[in-house]
Amino acid sequence: MEILIYALIGIITGILTGITGSSGVVIVVPALSFMGHTFQQSVGTSLLVDVITTISVTYAYFRKGNVAIPLGLSLGTGAIIGAQIGSFIALSIPEKPLEIFFAIFTLLMAYRAYRSRNRKAIPKEQSDNSKRSSLWYIFAAILSVLVGIITGTLGASGGIMFIAVMMILFKGMDVKKMVGTATLAMFLSASSGAAAYAISGVIDLEAAIIIGSIALISGYFFGRKANELNPRIIYLFLSSVFVIVGISEFLRAIY
Repeated sequence: MEILIYALIGIITGILTGITGSSGVVIVVPALSFMGHTFQQSVGTSLLVDVITTISVTYAYFRKGNVAIPLGLSLGTGAIIGAQIGSFIALSIPEKPLEIFFAIFTLLMAYRAYRSRNRKAIPKEQSDNSKRSSLWYIFAAILSVLVGIITGTLGASGGIMFIAVMMILFKGMDVKKMVGTATLAMFLSASSGAAAYAISGVIDLEAAIIIGSIALISGYFFGRKANELNPRIIYLFLSSVFVIVGISEFLRAIY
């Protein structure tokens, strides 16, 4: 029965990451927490799942030319630094404050996703960011340090947060390229965070392998299908998921 639950978590994780570039944390952490894992163990396992899932999703977007590799590396590099800081913060404080912080985080992400529902695509010829100076990539790396801290502390590998950084610094960038680039950056940041948790011995390897393997397949499939979906529907769906998870985690923390 437990394996079937892990498989279901993997399918949903792959759908979320493949279509929107968001971390599977919104599914993996609360699901594992309710199954009896500690919050830190759930976060560590979620990070490893993200590492596995983003491999196939990034490839799916790369095949269609929707991964800005230099920008993704810049975002990921900054997040790696922050992830290490966040991981040690998470491992050194009690679970209750982390769960409340996580609930607040997911509700903020709900607002972000809801605001993004009406974002319109800009023609590629009007959104060319190839001539951006290297200074913008440095700014992106600096902002991603904060994303990395969220990664290590909450297990949120920053997919949506990376997209937010790109929306601020690279206005007009195609949303598909933002998603593809975010998954590349998320792979790097999640790898860093997962390594810190692995060293501390708080990753359920069996759960991570089962969930990650299923998410690897579903993530690639839905990543390929993402171009056919209406972004408005995707963001409204994500907003609803974030609200549900945020409320459930808050109730878990206070009770």
